[in-house]
Amino acid sequence: MQARRNFRLLPRSRRQLVTGAAVLAAAGTVVAAVSAATAASPPANTSRPSISGTARDGSTLTAHRGGWANQPTSFAYQWERCDGGGANCAAIGGATGQAYTLGTGDVGHRMRVQVTASNSAGSGTATSNASGVVQAVGSVPRNTAGPTISGNPQEGQTLAASPGGWSGASSFSYQWQRCDGAGANCAAIAGATGQGYNLTSADVAHTLRVQVTARNSRGATTATSNPTALVAPARAGGAAISVGSIALPDRLLVDQVKFSPQRLRNRATTLVGRFHVSDLRGFSIQGALVYALGLPYDWVANAPEVQTDGSGWATIGFRPTSRMPLRSSTFLVVFVRARKPGENLLAGVSTRRLVQATIVP
Repeated sequence: MQARRNFRLLPRSRRQLVTGAAVLAAAGTVVAAVSAATAASPPANTSRPSISGTARDGSTLTAHRGGWANQPTSFAYQWERCDGGGANCAAIGGATGQAYTLGTGDVGHRMRVQVTASNSAGSGTATSNASGVVQAVGSVPRNTAGPTISGNPQEGQTLAASPGGWSGASSFSYQWQRCDGAGANCAAIAGATGQGYNLTSADVAHTLRVQVTARNSRGATTATSNPTALVAPARAGGAAISVGSIALPDRLLVDQVKFSPQRLRNRATTLVGRFHVSDLRGFSIQGALVYALGLPYDWVANAPEVQTDGSGWATIGFRPTSRMPLRSSTFLVVFVRARKPGENLLAGVSTRRLVQATIVP
């Protein structure tokens, strides 16, 4: 009974106040718990970053960070340069601002930006789509007249390249090429990147050409010269070339003659003549037709035309007849002609020469 006497109900207004305080305390606990859960998660991307601006050299692109959950407190940016298809992207050193100014090195590429959002729980990363292909302002150099080569195309001599005519060029570079005799199947000569080129034995019987590359801040353009004439050896008797490649104003020459025996002593021995054919540049000529006629006509039997071999030599035998005299200080005069097959006997690149063999009984 005493306990009942000590128990008193609080007034209604005070009971409501106590109940409300309890509810508010419980609600605060829930909010604190929710906030703690939110701060415990790193940022998550809800809509990917984007890029605004014109993809042109000299223009500025701006990154927009996109949408993020979990209350990021900071953002970082990394711009990347991709190939023309938007793949094979690589980070650009130092390009970590929200804006990026395009330069010459970006022309022909696509750009994208990587955005990293951070909070106390960690970070998350998202990447934009690639921009359009970055266009150049202005134009690359334009060739108006082809490069040329001057100098004597002969082993040991130096050729010089002229860049030709250009508009918008600020610098030039050179690459010499060695081609076949027809000016085709050209290949770069290692280390031959100067404006001048010294011809070597490896160039003999080949043609050469030069590639000139002009550059400016917008890019580069390459033009190629016509091939040179065949490179001649330093002296006669060098590498043999086909007679088919010989044309005016070049001409054939019978530059060497050898007889065996050196002195014909009887009519039973065949006199063997060897005739070497070259051209005005000193090339030995393969495939030239050589005809030799002994004079007087009835001293030796004459042979048909003979083609020069791979070293430029033609061999012809002269069989003495009974009319050839055997006395001292007698000479057999030999008329020699070399010509290109298919050409007139006395025209084109043909040549003629008189030589003599000694007859000593």
